[in-house]
Amino acid sequence: MTTLTAPPTATAAATRIPQVNNRIGIRQTMSTSLTMAYRGILKIKHKPEQLFDVTIQPILFTALFTYIFGGAIAGNVHDYLPILIPGILVQTVVLTSVVTGTQLREDMDKGVFDRFKSLPIARVSALAGALIADMVRYGIATVLTVVVGICLGYRPGGGALGVLAAAVVIVLCSFAISWIWALVGVTGKSAASVQGISMMVMFPLTFMSGAFALVSTMPGWMQAINHANPVYYMVNACRELMNGNVYGSNLAWSLLGSLVVIAIFAPLTVKAYMRRA
Repeated sequence: MTTLTAPPTATAAATRIPQVNNRIGIRQTMSTSLTMAYRGILKIKHKPEQLFDVTIQPILFTALFTYIFGGAIAGNVHDYLPILIPGILVQTVVLTSVVTGTQLREDMDKGVFDRFKSLPIARVSALAGALIADMVRYGIATVLTVVVGICLGYRPGGGALGVLAAAVVIVLCSFAISWIWALVGVTGKSAASVQGISMMVMFPLTFMSGAFALVSTMPGWMQAINHANPVYYMVNACRELMNGNVYGSNLAWSLLGSLVVIAIFAPLTVKAYMRRA
């Protein structure tokens, strides 16, 4: 008995096994990073309590600080609003950037990033997506703070263009600062420790930056420290933009400082993240 073997068909001959390639291009990396950013926004949708710090805090703090410190610092609420609103805008958004490191640490502790490692995506996409999604939170905090200020009687002398420029500067600077907290989140031991360290650093920098009272009324040694405080330049830049649409040296220092922070901390964060991811 003879066994006949069927000749290979043309379809089988044409089918080729794709080559395995570990390299992921920049275009695909950007695409997966945006997908991860969308995931971060969906997390807000399913857990709206994550928005408390960018919704309740701007409303509560702006109203409280206006009526508590307005009379004591500027004599009345009306004269205090041009000082307070740009300052509390910076304070709100900068403190919101701390959440970046905390959420990264929580995702790593829960094993979410271990799941991402099994997906055919660039490893850095999860990190980049989280940072991009947080920019939405900064935008929400910025809009709410300005709206509350206008409701309380604040009328920005710089007009809509000055307010918009200040909002863009704040979001960009906070994005730069979030790289610092992302590094703390990646290298920290727990989400609680990351939040504790971040707040311990940011609260003194924010409160002595002149966000709530003019720096000229502070002791000389504190004024000298403020010249090395990045939040000080952010507050002054936003105050000049919102109150007079002025593009001065404070704005230049804020943007230059942001670029320096990104240049230093972005590679360090990515390197630390890749070592653990």
